[in-house]
Amino acid sequence: MPSAAKQIPLFPDTEEPDPLSGFSVRESGRAKRISIKVFPRGRVEVVVPKRSRAREVQAFVDEHRDWISATRAKFAEEHPPEPFRLPARIDLPGIEAVFGVIYQPREGAKRVRYRLSGDILCLYGNTNDPHLCVAALKRWLSATAKGHFEPRLRALSASTGNRFDRMHVRGQKTCWGSHSSSGTISINYCLLFLSPALVRYLMVHELCHSKHMNHSRRFWSHVRRFEPDYRRLDRKLSDSWKRIPTWVGIY
Repeated sequence: MPSAAKQIPLFPDTEEPDPLSGFSVRESGRAKRISIKVFPRGRVEVVVPKRSRAREVQAFVDEHRDWISATRAKFAEEHPPEPFRLPARIDLPGIEAVFGVIYQPREGAKRVRYRLSGDILCLYGNTNDPHLCVAALKRWLSATAKGHFEPRLRALSASTGNRFDRMHVRGQKTCWGSHSSSGTISINYCLLFLSPALVRYLMVHELCHSKHMNHSRRFWSHVRRFEPDYRRLDRKLSDSWKRIPTWVGIY
């Protein structure tokens, strides 16, 4: 998947489609040309090559504004806006587990912490603040992904002969994973909400970047050695953002 890339501010005269979904411009070292991606819940991202000129990007966005609006409207029909609510249950197909969530307010608390007991996740503290609750839930997701995914990644590394040095867990809004030139693989904790098959494919994909830091024919040939069904899985992975619960804040 795309490597971690530098997020750059919106150009001053770039109009956001709406304040809820957001509109961002991301500079990528791998991008060869400007591209636009619209996410299922309406978020719009413009990916630009390094050293792109603001005027050029603005012109590209203006040229494709009708397409952006039409795509967002289509997604709005397929995925109507969901009201925000904190979860009482969290399903994590990626590790084949389900957790109940309880909230215990504590007077005077300024933070929200979590405690896991079996399959019950308890959030305690200032649980009347939904932002603090979401932050605690994300910390738990990150720790859970780290504990379950790193052993899998190392096992796949050993079995495929594709090496990496470190694994980081992140909550990227635009990619499922990345492999840096320094040998660090970043895994998105949102993979917890996807199927084990997609988790495995993403890991194979990123591990194969140890041999080819691009998406050339040689790279995909290398991926095919370990996952013959990579084309179908790649398409399915690209369409899986809509499976992430609204409270996670990924659009």
